[in-house]
This record gives sequence, C-alpha cells and structure tokens, in this order.
Amino acid sequence: MQRPDRNKPPRSWPAVMMAAAAVALSLASAASAQAIAVRDDTQHAVVLHHPAHRIVSLAPHATELLFAAGAGAYVVGVSDYSDYPPEAKQITSMGSSSALDIERIVALKPDLVVAWSSGNSASQIARLRAIGIPVFESEPRQLEAIAASLLRLSQLAGTEDSGAAAADAFKTRLAQLDATYRQRPPVRVFYQIWKKPLMTLNDSHMVSSVIALCGGENVFGKLPQLAPTVSTEAVLQADPEVIFAADGGSSPSAGWRRFPKLTAIAADNLFTLTPNWMSRPGPRILDGAAELCQKLDLARSRRR
Repeated sequence: MQRPDRNKPPRSWPAVMMAAAAVALSLASAASAQAIAVRDDTQHAVVLHHPAHRIVSLAPHATELLFAAGAGAYVVGVSDYSDYPPEAKQITSMGSSSALDIERIVALKPDLVVAWSSGNSASQIARLRAIGIPVFESEPRQLEAIAASLLRLSQLAGTEDSGAAAADAFKTRLAQLDATYRQRPPVRVFYQIWKKPLMTLNDSHMVSSVIALCGGENVFGKLPQLAPTVSTEAVLQADPEVIFAADGGSSPSAGWRRFPKLTAIAADNLFTLTPNWMSRPGPRILDGAAELCQKLDLARSRRR
C-alpha cells in the first residue's frame, strides 16, 4: 500500500492560493480606492492615502482657500501675512513666502503642504518634495480656477461638502457679476501695483480677468511679462481713462496729478482698492471685483 506523501500539498491548494490572491487583490483595490489623487495648478500629481489633517500653507491666499474649503481646523502652519480669516492669525508662521523655515515645517510633520508657485522658492518646494512631503502648488490664474481650487483642496482634506458649497457660492456670485458688468462700455485701465519702479500686470494675471469681467481693458495687458515694469512715458502714451492703485496704502494721485491732460486726471478717475482683496487669488477676490466694477461704473458716469 502506497503511503501518502506528507510534503505534497492537498488537492485544494491551488484553490487556496487563488482565494488568497483574490483577497490580496481586493485589499489592494480597496486601498487604491481610498487614495486621494488630484493635480495641482502646475499639473503635479498629488496623491494622499488618507485625508490631510496636518496642513501647512505657504501663502496668504492658500490659507484663505483652505479655510474657505472647510480645512481651516487642519492648518497647523502658515506664512507671514496670513491674516484672514482672523483665526489664521493664531497659527504659527513658517516665515515669509520667499524665505521659509524648512526645519520648522518638517518639525510640524505635515501630511500636506500648499505652496505658491510664483511666490515660494522653487528650490524650497523641491526640497519639501525630496523629503517626502506631498506638495500642492497653488497658482490660480483665472477666476474659475478659484472654484476648482476649493474643490481639490477639500478633496485632499476630506471636507468635500464644505468645498463644494464654497465653490458653488463662488461660481454663482461670479456669474451674477459677469451678467451685470461684462457688456458695459469698455474703460481703458492702468493697474498700478508698485510706484518705484512703476509696475503693472499683464493679461495672464487674474487681476486682468477681473478688469475684463467689469468691462475694462488693461492698457498693458499684451506685454509678455506677468508683472512688467513700465515707464511714465508709456502710461502717458497709453492714456488710460482710469488708474488704480492696488495696494491701498497710498493714493496714485500724488504722482499723476502732474499730468492734467491725462484722461484719468481730467476725469478725476484715480482710485485705490481695498488691500488684499485683489492681490490674493482667493474667494474674497469677488469682493474686490465688485469694488472695481463699481469704480469703473463711476468712471463711465463721468464721461462728457
């Protein structure tokens, strides 16, 4: 009589192996399904295996976006000048946008960093990625991109309901402003962001989207640089009907009153705007848009 081979697997072994493989595949699929994957504004893939509940924001506008997306409770570090909403002032600063304290950021053990592509140092962003910290680069250039930012950041933080509500509210208000102002008679605008040297913004910047929304035309919109330096002579030649000072800290009047033949001076159309509303690509930019639209309407009313 032949003895059974004790080392030989039972006939059911292949079935057991297949079942184990199926379980492993199922677990892997479940893990994959739970992973959160979005693309940031530079088209980098950002993948998290669980919602981010320790977030560091490296720009004031990113801080505003995170709070609006319902993730404010998860922000453990910010950059200087992150002063809105008021709760953000109580969060530890990691330094200025252009000079961050990488060691302090790492010490916070963040599971997500929201960086500013054009404001943070590229080498410091690369260093954070090299350490293994997921980085979402935020650089909205069009108004519609703010709603998309709210949705993606809320996905990463696990606050989708809040993010969707904020995005819908933003899109609704944007549509209302668009319907009200876009078809109004055009107004030529010089948007001054700095006095010495004299600087403005081109049409690639979100501010120009706001100007267009209000029926305005950026007189330097076609220049190739995002924030070009221009001369006084170039402004005089462009002869804008309205001049805006973006920082709100100083009136543009002092320098331009010397040129009474300039259309903006003759019509008394030199305006300042509320600080930070227009300079930060976050939800409050629509407050800035409403303000800018009203001032362009005032300029239209002053036409002879």
